[in-house]
Amino acid sequence: MDDAVRAAFAAVPRAGFLPRTERWRADFDGPIPIDHGQTNSQPRTVATMLTLLDVRPGQRVLDIGSGSGWTTALLGHLVGPTGMVLGLELEPDLAVWGAGNLSRAGAPQASIRVAERGVLGAPAEGPWDRILVSANAKTLPQALVDQLTPEGVMVIPVRGRMTRVVLEAGAARTTQHGPYLFVPLR
Repeated sequence: MDDAVRAAFAAVPRAGFLPRTERWRADFDGPIPIDHGQTNSQPRTVATMLTLLDVRPGQRVLDIGSGSGWTTALLGHLVGPTGMVLGLELEPDLAVWGAGNLSRAGAPQASIRVAERGVLGAPAEGPWDRILVSANAKTLPQALVDQLTPEGVMVIPVRGRMTRVVLEAGAARTTQHGPYLFVPLR
């Protein structure tokens, strides 16, 4: 875990993004159920994803599958006051709960809303410097690659392999970083 991600973890405790009955497990390095068949991801996995994403202050970041809002808040810390993070969540109840968690955490540069069914990402609001996807894709979604800025980076599990996508001279270069389990990208 790099220093910026370590600082974000210290500034944004996981407990505030868990159901009350699960907060005692905040230090558990595993996924914790949050509702609607979703989980708050394993901290080690989140740290790996954020390190691979290489978020910088002032960037615009899209967080797909924001769930409880924890990754959105961590990203908000990483972009700082001059950046912007948009979290998208398909489950309306989770989007409302995650937005409340985010508000209580005090991350004004970050927000969460319900994702539009049938639209992958937020193409009308792009391009994005960074895109984080917390759901497993069957193939690399070109619709998301197209939403990256030149030199943009996306981290997404594809067929169970954590994949880092970097745009270089208009072409997407991908690297894989180990096996991971996530809910399916819908």
